[in-house]
Amino acid sequence: MKRPRATSPPSISTTVKPPLSPPVTPILKQKLHRTGTTPKWFSLKLTHTELTLPLTFPTGQTFRWKQTGAIQYSGAIGPHLVSLRQRPGDDTVSYCVHCSTSPKLAELALLDFLNAEISLAELWSDFSKKDPRFGELAKHLRGARVLRQDPLECLIQFLCSSNNNIGRITKMVDFVSSLGLHLGDIDGFEFHQFPSLDRLSRVSEAEFRKAGFGYRAKYITGTVNALQSKPGGGDEWLLSLRKLDLQEAVSALCTLPGVGPKVAACIALFSLDQHSAIPVDTHVWQIATNYLLPDLAGAKLTPKLHCRVAEAFVSKYGEYAGWAQTLLFIAELPAQKTLLQSFSQPISKLDNSTEDNETSCDTTKP
Repeated sequence: MKRPRATSPPSISTTVKPPLSPPVTPILKQKLHRTGTTPKWFSLKLTHTELTLPLTFPTGQTFRWKQTGAIQYSGAIGPHLVSLRQRPGDDTVSYCVHCSTSPKLAELALLDFLNAEISLAELWSDFSKKDPRFGELAKHLRGARVLRQDPLECLIQFLCSSNNNIGRITKMVDFVSSLGLHLGDIDGFEFHQFPSLDRLSRVSEAEFRKAGFGYRAKYITGTVNALQSKPGGGDEWLLSLRKLDLQEAVSALCTLPGVGPKVAACIALFSLDQHSAIPVDTHVWQIATNYLLPDLAGAKLTPKLHCRVAEAFVSKYGEYAGWAQTLLFIAELPAQKTLLQSFSQPISKLDNSTEDNETSCDTTKP
């Protein structure tokens, strides 16, 4: 399933103007190179089968990437500001670097961020053999990748997402992003390098509350303080979770303020190489009882049943079950449902013995 991973620094990955002007950010000691008004585009050598931008970025994995063109998305990965685009008739995805410490490092960081070593075509083929319903969906929804974000960035974003809606989450994440080094503007959006733990530690709970974070303010400041107390530093501690098994990683994340099993599973899937992580919320539960565990229909979702849903996904799809649930959840989004219904042979429920569940990492309200 995997291609050799290119050697690269850890990937670190805005924007409605924040409701509160953050404290002045100190200038970091790094030399950035900015392109001119007409940046050059290069092929990323990923076909639409391997990466479809609208099925990857606006699906709740990250809230820092912005749509800056018809099929174009822009975002920061560490000190690198990049754009990705797909054009009709062009089979591959193209990218350009707007700002970076090194164009070559920017490309490596982008490939790492996109989990480009993992062959989506091979995964989809394997899942389709195990689940005919998945195979039907995959014919029309190719290229939905799981991102490999910087763990700190992913953690803070999902602390913002708890019991929240997309618009408000985005404003909160934009505020946090604005604490980092400004990298440039694209199509009216400002982009920043994600702030360091040290920078975040200098924002008080009161400042976060004034910016509209509500009760989440104490979780962010509490988590930042907890990470700073970790031996070797919080960034290294988070990265070390990539080497643990899934349950150990989730348990470790749940020691942080505001992180429960659902949020921990999102962080594990989208940043810690825990490809079998299955976040379970009420939306996922409804889908699970429709397709995967019909015998539990009408039951109340409990922590024990959370585990049963996750185990059922792994039993069905294997070690990359989290990637399968990503596509199955995307298929339930209104825009994709409309697309699927437009085909002459709509995808219907299969027999429960061969059918599985769509699930989501969505911790937000509709």
